[in-house]
Amino acid sequence: MRTGVRLGVDPGDARIGVARSDPSGMLATPVETVRRGKGDLRRIHQIATAEQAVEIVVGLPRSLSGSEGPAALKTRDFAARLARRVAPLPVRLVDERLTTVTAEAMLRDQRKGAKRRAVVDQVAAVVILQNALDTERATGTPPGEPVPPRDEETND
Repeated sequence: MRTGVRLGVDPGDARIGVARSDPSGMLATPVETVRRGKGDLRRIHQIATAEQAVEIVVGLPRSLSGSEGPAALKTRDFAARLARRVAPLPVRLVDERLTTVTAEAMLRDQRKGAKRRAVVDQVAAVVILQNALDTERATGTPPGEPVPPRDEETND
């Protein structure tokens, strides 16, 4: 198992959940919910720098059959722009099927409204990252697929 803090990112249309691992890569914990839009990539880069992250794991939404639809394409674009922003820090895409459902179930009856949605995004990021950490520990290889940085400039 590689050592070092990893960030988990759950990009949504309105918010981006962010989680971090401990340096040994055993446990994921929530960090922050970043508002989606101008400056979101900058904020994730700031978090990665502050946490001294060695890698960022982004959840890729696939259907239960494993196919990729419009949400996956948007996530791939986001991950490529993020990879450009944080280079040379590696970014990886990992399967995130059912993570929001899992996060919702974990938080059932605990909070309501906007605060709950923000927490759900962070918990979904925790679930994505924890699954990635567990997969790496079980297989001995980094999870998911590496993301090459997108060539075009971004203002984010």
